Amino acid sequence: MKKILTVVIFYCSITFVLAQQRAEADTIATNDGEVIIQPILHGTLVLSWNNQTVYIDPYGGIEMFDGLKDPRLILITDIHGDHLNQKTLDTLETDRAQFIAPQAVKEKLPEEMARRTAPIENGQTIVFEGIEILAIPMYNLPETEDSRHPKGRGNGYVLTIGGKRFYISGDTEDIPEMRNLQNIDVAFVCMNLPYTMDVNQAASAVIEFQPSIVYPYHYRGKDGLSDVEGFKQQIESVDLSIEVRLRNWYME
Repeated sequence: MKKILTVVIFYCSITFVLAQQRAEADTIATNDGEVIIQPILHGTLVLSWNNQTVYIDPYGGIEMFDGLKDPRLILITDIHGDHLNQKTLDTLETDRAQFIAPQAVKEKLPEEMARRTAPIENGQTIVFEGIEILAIPMYNLPETEDSRHPKGRGNGYVLTIGGKRFYISGDTEDIPEMRNLQNIDVAFVCMNLPYTMDVNQAASAVIEFQPSIVYPYHYRGKDGLSDVEGFKQQIESVDLSIEVRLRNWYME
């Protein structure tokens, strides 16, 4: 009994520490309530709005989501393990969750989860309980047969929630579809070589499509963490109307 109690206390302590190290949540006012943004890890975040909880690319284990409501909607961008992380999905309470994902992701999910997955392709839109989900391209340049992220397989997403537009880049390079975005209120933009784009490309693209707020995320690559301070400085040297929010995505 004492051993079991010790294990439980240890687990609770680890969970508490992870939750304490997680970045603080931010709040975005909309025309219909507030959206709470909770950075989690790498390319993972949680959005909460009007009793809806959206998990995006859940990754890192159940401890990373301690204290958060179970998902009502799960969005997945691509097939790689830091986006489609079956180990994490298996530990979460997803019985009431609707999945929305590319067809390539649906094909890799277990049968029970696949049955609750609505496939969505680039250019398509799904509306789920007041949230509009538009799938847009995410891919590497130049387009080659051996690309880590070929065009059409994965999705970036533009979510419209309470009249506000949230862009989730997924694993993309500096593509025209990103630069041509309009009226984005909040953007989550990746920058990790050699998988996506570098800081200079990301900053240049953000300056062009001009979101009101941008979060650099998904910035751990082969050589460690990207220079997000440099990303912020580049943007602020050109356009002070774009608010760059640096948050702790890696508990460091």
